[in-house]
Amino acid sequence: MKTPLKATTKTTVDELQTLISIVDLGSITNAAESLEQTTSGVSRTLSRLEKKLGVTLLRRTTRKIDLTPEGEGFLQHARQIIEAFETAEDSVQTKNKMPSGILRVDSASPFIIHAITPHIKEFEKLYPEIRIELFSSERTIDLLEKRIDVAIRIGKLEDSTLHAVSLGTSKRRIFASPAYLKEHGTPKTVEDLDQHHLIGFTEPRHLNFWPIKASSGGPYQAVPKTSASSGETLLHLTRHGLGISCLSDFMTYEARANGSLVQILTNQTIDSKEQIHAVYYKHTQLSNRVNLFIQFLKSKIKAT
Repeated sequence: MKTPLKATTKTTVDELQTLISIVDLGSITNAAESLEQTTSGVSRTLSRLEKKLGVTLLRRTTRKIDLTPEGEGFLQHARQIIEAFETAEDSVQTKNKMPSGILRVDSASPFIIHAITPHIKEFEKLYPEIRIELFSSERTIDLLEKRIDVAIRIGKLEDSTLHAVSLGTSKRRIFASPAYLKEHGTPKTVEDLDQHHLIGFTEPRHLNFWPIKASSGGPYQAVPKTSASSGETLLHLTRHGLGISCLSDFMTYEARANGSLVQILTNQTIDSKEQIHAVYYKHTQLSNRVNLFIQFLKSKIKAT
């Protein structure tokens, strides 16, 4: 007589992924939405995992969920297991078929408009099974909360929990339109700027330090008469002849080429470049489609 098979008590990949999602998204409700499951189903999965392990992994309160010391240790191993599983899965899929799936990309609207959208048609022709979703955020966002696969960030990186891949740099220059210069004259010195209509950022304010030296010897701090939070808005205001602004090359390439923007104070301009990075979470395995997009975009930024 055969001995009946015992129910498995082994931890499953689904249980590990559920735990990771709860921790990363901050609640069982958010994890359920991300995993496309019910809240009660996710809660039962967590309880089942804790029962198998014989420990409490999470402390639940009305406001938040915290890892216990046992949970912290187990979570680290869980992430490693999931990453290894995804790596193996991606390697098999890459060999057997074209890369596919949804790719969610986030960046500030000027970069989306001027550095990404012109190349999307080519990317989709190369990888027709990848579906692109573009999101424009003027501020730094939580990639996990917004379910973003990769974000493009300009300037200094602040979040140490992110992996970063350098895509290149973008020089900052001072511009005005031909119409503005015809009406108000062209500034010849840094001091002349004080007599002109300057356009700047409401945030981040450090972008109002322009790459030219003030009379004091330090960087020139523009005092804008008109300000906006988006570089795209500054670009349009400048092209329409409102005043003078300082903008990055990645968003002015076309305007410089067609003459709708003219660089001024060229000889006084310091070589100031902003770093451009593609970022994603350290504990998230870089999928094949994300890697393909990063390398593709890197080649386009170098080209411009």
